[in-house]
Amino acid sequence: MQAIVFSWRSHLALEKKLALSLAMAFVIALLAQVRIALPWTPVPITGSTFGVILAGVILGNIWGGVSMLIYLALGAAGLPVFTGFNSGTGVFFGPTTGYLFGYVLSAFMIGYAVDCHAKARNFLPMLNIMLFCSALILVMGSIYLSVWAGAVTGRPIGISEALWMGAVPFIPGDVIKSFIAAGIAGFILPKEPCR
Repeated sequence: MQAIVFSWRSHLALEKKLALSLAMAFVIALLAQVRIALPWTPVPITGSTFGVILAGVILGNIWGGVSMLIYLALGAAGLPVFTGFNSGTGVFFGPTTGYLFGYVLSAFMIGYAVDCHAKARNFLPMLNIMLFCSALILVMGSIYLSVWAGAVTGRPIGISEALWMGAVPFIPGDVIKSFIAAGIAGFILPKEPCR
């Protein structure tokens, strides 16, 4: 059954793959509205990374990343898909820009592992990949956040402050999201190579 579902999504027509990618972009948009503001950082805790991980699992290599590009394009075009129902190109000059581009890279990487490495479709390898991709999002976000904070305040911030503002508060939630997503992936993905 798992192989049938996995094979089904791989053999869809282009317009159906685009439709699935668009649907996943809207799922990310909904998850982005689940947020908890933190007083010491302009970056809130959100549900977005859970959707990013699932996009890679469900849509695979190319289309998982495409769904993230669609998400960014929808937001840039003015649809209120970003956290706090924000939109517009101004978001790409704000404190969360590094995270947004980390989403694209992470969805591609998770999708690549799912599509190309059957051994990675088990719980523990999937968990490791998801934790790595979550860490990648946090690192990219923290690096950009430090640049943004320096530009806005005129005071450069050090790596430890950037990590405290941009990574440390998000680690527990990302670990939980990765465990849940790895469980889902382990359940829905076939363990044998697909043709």
